[in-house]
Amino acid sequence: MNKKITIAGLGWLGRPLASTLQILGYSVKGSVTDEEKAKEYTDSGVPTYPLVIAENGISGMPDSLLEDTDVLVVMIPPGLRRNTGSNYALKMARFLQEVEQRAILKVILVSSTSVYDDSQGIVTEKDVPKPITNAGKQLFDVEQLFFNSTAIKTSIVRFGGLYGGNRNPVKFLTGRKDLANGNAPVNLIHRDDCIGVLIAILKQDAFGYIFNAVYPDHPLKRDYYKKQAIDLQLPPPLYSEEESQDFKTINSINIQEILEYEFTVALI
Repeated sequence: MNKKITIAGLGWLGRPLASTLQILGYSVKGSVTDEEKAKEYTDSGVPTYPLVIAENGISGMPDSLLEDTDVLVVMIPPGLRRNTGSNYALKMARFLQEVEQRAILKVILVSSTSVYDDSQGIVTEKDVPKPITNAGKQLFDVEQLFFNSTAIKTSIVRFGGLYGGNRNPVKFLTGRKDLANGNAPVNLIHRDDCIGVLIAILKQDAFGYIFNAVYPDHPLKRDYYKKQAIDLQLPPPLYSEEESQDFKTINSINIQEILEYEFTVALI
């Protein structure tokens, strides 16, 4: 039974995941980088430990975090969009060493569909990512580190664009003009379905797989965000007219065939 869950990274997704797991009867603990926030979360009912992963080592309370764990869910933000020069792959290699030294046998690694390049077009889990950006390459390197470890059995979950709660991408696009890539398909997933997919993996003991976790419909950005803006009574974003080009469309075989998961939140 995968009843003792540790979540490395109690953020926008990790914290509601922890709450849902507790409701379902799981024993849950997790980590944040800030000591005060760790105390706040602990006081609210989720035992939380400070954990800071750096290129030269790990500080905080990794022993308390990782002990007595059936399944470790890793959702450490890579921070690669900030262009700080940080070596995310090296950081996660350090963390993997810590994990491998424990009696943890199962890991869910949260990754991103950004490991696929736009030039790859329509992809499923059967397609090997061919990233060309630094961020994509580092994410794929981390996937390989965990997936190929002989000490643990890892399932990788590649989430598409995340939305839900107060997070809606159209809020950053409203009223903007001459936006590019209006003919690109959206590859999105609601937070509720993120949690649903992760729980399905736990319940079905589905480890050793890769899951592309993206809602199966892919409307064009220009159509989808226009409707989103209108529904929220916001000025719609306007996209430039552009020539057709290849954009990636993320599909999944394993979500249906292995998990038999049914998405609960439709895009439109």
